[in-house]
Amino acid sequence: MNNSALLSFLCLFALLHQSLAASPQFNVIQFGAKPDGRTDSTSAFLAAWKQACSSTRGVTLYVPKGRFLTRSMLFKGPCRNSAIFIRIDGTLVAPSDIWAIGNNPNWIEFQYVNGVTISGGVLDGKGAPLWSCKLAGLINFCRNVKLQGVRISAPGNSPNTDGIHIQMSTGVTVVNTKVATGDDCVSIGPGAANLRIENFACGPGHGISIGSLGKNVNEPGVQNVTVKSTTFTGTTNGLRIKSWGKPSNGFARNILFQHATMNNVQNPIFIDQRYCPDRNCPDTVKKN
Repeated sequence: MNNSALLSFLCLFALLHQSLAASPQFNVIQFGAKPDGRTDSTSAFLAAWKQACSSTRGVTLYVPKGRFLTRSMLFKGPCRNSAIFIRIDGTLVAPSDIWAIGNNPNWIEFQYVNGVTISGGVLDGKGAPLWSCKLAGLINFCRNVKLQGVRISAPGNSPNTDGIHIQMSTGVTVVNTKVATGDDCVSIGPGAANLRIENFACGPGHGISIGSLGKNVNEPGVQNVTVKSTTFTGTTNGLRIKSWGKPSNGFARNILFQHATMNNVQNPIFIDQRYCPDRNCPDTVKKN
């Protein structure tokens, strides 16, 4: 390498190092989190999120190795930047007592965020409803959220423990992720669009479900969903679309299921247009 090339390389390295150093990092331990699996670290995580969300520059929220016990957490925007990287090297642990989760029906929930990436780590739900990125109003949504390299686990017999729930959101990507739970590994609800799920493993659980849809007369649909390179092991369903059998303007369109491997799956592909979970649906269109 001649002197000119060496000088160019050193300048590039210096610029890269400066860029990385300029990006703030918020370590949850600095906010009081304890990696012992026993101390409630909820407040520390939310305090770290508050700082990350209020930053005007791209930031990293870092969860180091260890086990961090938390109750339900709502990571709420809108934020002042659209480049929040959440790196998880440790394990997040839900309380063993589901009633200790808190008032939020989901253990971990993101609302009104844009440009968030969650990478790595283990989420040990212990039977709690797990991960949600959903809308609580007509103008509040998640956009451009990426979940990669995450492991989510809950007992196979735990009810209502969807691993990842996505609704009223656009541009959500889930890659290289494993979910074991007692309900849907991924549930995709009304208003979800432009979703990609790839290199995904599910089991135990109820598979990947679009719906239920059409419960309400006026309801946004689901569109532009790609699910590819998936593996289902010991699940009730594989790939499922479920809708209520009654009038609605809801819909599912531009759905691609590709390269799915099924191992001991009861219903590999299941399209249910008369969904009725409690078998008491008086408004459902009756069969001929």
